Amino acid sequence: MTDFITRFAPSPTGPLHLGHAYSAILAHDMARAANGQFLLRIEDTDLQRSKPEWDALIRQDLTWLGLHWDGPVLRQSMQLTSYDTYLAQLAARDLLYPCSCSRADIRAALTAPQEGHPHEVYPGTCKQRLMSDRKPGDALRLHLDRALALLTDDFPRFVETGEAHKGTHQIDPSQAHTQIGDVVLSRKGEDIVAYFLASAIDDARQDITHVIRGEDLFDFTAIQVILLTLLNLPVPTYHHHRLIRDDHGKRLAKRDDARAIATYRAEGKTPADIRAMIGL
Repeated sequence: MTDFITRFAPSPTGPLHLGHAYSAILAHDMARAANGQFLLRIEDTDLQRSKPEWDALIRQDLTWLGLHWDGPVLRQSMQLTSYDTYLAQLAARDLLYPCSCSRADIRAALTAPQEGHPHEVYPGTCKQRLMSDRKPGDALRLHLDRALALLTDDFPRFVETGEAHKGTHQIDPSQAHTQIGDVVLSRKGEDIVAYFLASAIDDARQDITHVIRGEDLFDFTAIQVILLTLLNLPVPTYHHHRLIRDDHGKRLAKRDDARAIATYRAEGKTPADIRAMIGL
């Protein structure tokens, strides 16, 4: 196995923009420089918002940028039931509990966090419920107190190579409580698996050695490292890179079509132009 395997893992819920181009090109170039592998994973567990036309455009944009991935594309929607095995492992250790709180709040908690949309720590409304009490439509939350109690002898560590947070980090339990809390891992009835869980499991499934993604996800690396450790899965090295921002310093979003890669392509820009625009 190569010493360097990374991935680009977009959600097909809109067009790729310059921020995606930066992340994909950086991961691709780092993999090629290390004689490693660059994989493409489509994170489409949100079946309502994911669209085949966006999936197709992602591959078209990446190909136009001159990026070529190794092996087949992994689509999370094709393996939704496979995550149940890992949820069962956590449930068997009494680390999950059912939650019947607001459907909108739970649905929002299933997606990857974004800058400008702060993660709200769950107040524990359903924390005393037992798995035997789970009802149709209930979500499953990680019981963080119990999870951390299992790790007290040696809280897990991870290595970060991104400039802003470079070094070895050990999970801080107090910080995990105040910044992350009892995250949602899945919602029954809608076949949705949370970003936190699905992304971490698929990194292990694909033998990812280096996770390269935006710095807005750094604070949530801890919960993925906790999950990987609990599931006895390998923890990759992380590299959280700078974000591409608009003229007002705001992080780019998929709704910002003016900065979509497809828009630049239609205007006659070249892949070299895109690289120059994002500082690569």
